[in-house]
Amino acid sequence: MTDKISAPHRAETARPRRFVFVLLPQFTMLCVSCAVEALRIANRMAGREIYSWALAGEGGDTATCSNGIMFKLDMDLGELSRDDTLMLCGGLDVQAASSKRVLNWLRREARRGVVTGGLCTAGYTLARAGLLDGRKATIHWENQDSFAEEFEEVELTRSVFVIDGNRITTAGGTASIDLMLKIIADDHGEDLANAVADQLIYSTIRTDRDTQRLSTPMRMGVRHPRLAQVIKAMEQAIEEPISPAILAERAGMSTRQLERLFRRYLDRSPKRYYMELRLSRARNLLMQTDMSVINVALACGFASPSHFSKCYRAHYQTTPYHERGSQGGRPLTA
Repeated sequence: MTDKISAPHRAETARPRRFVFVLLPQFTMLCVSCAVEALRIANRMAGREIYSWALAGEGGDTATCSNGIMFKLDMDLGELSRDDTLMLCGGLDVQAASSKRVLNWLRREARRGVVTGGLCTAGYTLARAGLLDGRKATIHWENQDSFAEEFEEVELTRSVFVIDGNRITTAGGTASIDLMLKIIADDHGEDLANAVADQLIYSTIRTDRDTQRLSTPMRMGVRHPRLAQVIKAMEQAIEEPISPAILAERAGMSTRQLERLFRRYLDRSPKRYYMELRLSRARNLLMQTDMSVINVALACGFASPSHFSKCYRAHYQTTPYHERGSQGGRPLTA
């Protein structure tokens, strides 16, 4: 058994720092359990209670997560202590979970100076409440496209977690561990944070400079630097696609060389890859936002709805209108 480590950064008599986890309907259990377990183990390794936590939610009775497990809540959405850290926990269908009462309560607590965070998709709720305007933030990679379209005033990143003043956001999943280890290190020192990571068998601690997904070239095993440069340029120019000839010229190669690289590494032409990239973005927007099909088409570089619909049907064997209708207007979120 690992020796317990004392916490050097805070006085032994200091009150435990309390986290209030606000569970939205269909929240993701993993992000909450990762956060709470890190705090529990920190107490154990410190040999005293340096952290406490409570579960809150609308009604103060129970909350059900996305896997169907029901949690008993400790409290309703009441007034918190200014020393509390509020962690809003999202998951599936976060737009529906962002009720008017939750939004108003978040705004009130934020005005009172409470540190406010969002785990997984709850960054959406914080943005809806206006709490991320002019701030850096992150959200699960599956929700990045729709978030960027809806909240232009938020500086969205692909980081595992972001701490911007008294606002905190994470990408979901095990990113809660990385965030809590950062908080533990800031509060009580690196030794305690490392001891908690060891107990969690968490060998690679990520920081706010780490991204939540490997780049497309890395995921696909692509190691050619100029091909990676072209793919990155494609990903950054979805709304106004760039011709393969210009992409090749910017990367310092001929169009024929670019064609050969795409065939060799990705088994498709640059034009085909670019089209699939744009259609994937379009599908995300159709399923996660209320944007009209026409606006989705324009946001993904299609000049006309008819051309968009034709390409979409060829790739997904359904039309954009049917895709939107099959989701009942509700977004699918992580």
